[in-house]
Amino acid sequence: MSSQTQGPSVRALRVGEQVRHILSDILQRGDVHDDVLARHVVSVTEVRMSSDLRHATAFIKPLLGRDEEVVLKALRTNTAYFQREVASRTRLKYAAKIKFLADDSFDEGSHIDKLLRDPKVAQDLAKDDDGED
Repeated sequence: MSSQTQGPSVRALRVGEQVRHILSDILQRGDVHDDVLARHVVSVTEVRMSSDLRHATAFIKPLLGRDEEVVLKALRTNTAYFQREVASRTRLKYAAKIKFLADDSFDEGSHIDKLLRDPKVAQDLAKDDDGED
């Protein structure tokens, strides 16, 4: 089987989690001198590393989803700082290029939950539980 179908390697997952912790620590401590980031609590929900560990995609979510685009712009403006900090705190051969994206998984989960709670869907699910067609 090829590694593409198996998903990320254990090393890529481990490094991604390490980078997530570093980014979270930087944001929590307020190490970035940016007014927008200072005013917002930002969660780094996941970091996905490329197989060669040269690229990192950081998924973020501001508290309550407020000002997501403004926060993303501030993070992207300070990307060089984040890359330098991550490079200095990890023992990787190359400094990873970081890309910040909004984490939409919470929104998707809420949408699915809303759909499942729809009376028509609940009725259909109840029929399936009773063994009816």
